[in-house]
Amino acid sequence: MLDYDPYALLNPLPSFEVTSAEITDEAPIPRSMYAPDWGGESRSPALEWSGFPPATKSFAVTCFDPDAPTGTGFWHWAVYNIPASVTSLPGDAGSADGRLLPEGAITLPNEYRQTQFEGAGPPEGTGVHRYLFLVHAVDVPELDLPDRCTPTVLAFHLHYHSLARARVVPVGTYERS
Repeated sequence: MLDYDPYALLNPLPSFEVTSAEITDEAPIPRSMYAPDWGGESRSPALEWSGFPPATKSFAVTCFDPDAPTGTGFWHWAVYNIPASVTSLPGDAGSADGRLLPEGAITLPNEYRQTQFEGAGPPEGTGVHRYLFLVHAVDVPELDLPDRCTPTVLAFHLHYHSLARARVVPVGTYERS
């Protein structure tokens, strides 16, 4: 499972730098990023990005688990219409009140239909899961999407409007026994 890359099926795009003091590629996620039922806080990590194309007009940030036992993965977080002048999000920007997001940013409902970051909580017996945090450099200032559409609809529009994408992929190693 851990070698499946859902973005490999899309047109290749240039990359840029995305970093987090809280998460790194292929390393376990911190307990604060687990769902409350798993002893966590559903706290989204701080993210910072640079080196994106000069034509970038806005950003979108997503978190997707391709290893969920659904056949279609699991969307933990999707935010779009982040102004191009914003190059970082603080930790917990994915909170339900959205107070740490920049003005104009829109959070879509996650798989639980909540407009917030949903922490990790892989079902028992499904092994290690990856959480793909992506920052998309978008070619328009605002994507005009239907109210409360799904992250999959956002991903469809990002396919046509992304100039570049950057990612950090932490791995959840906690498994219910």
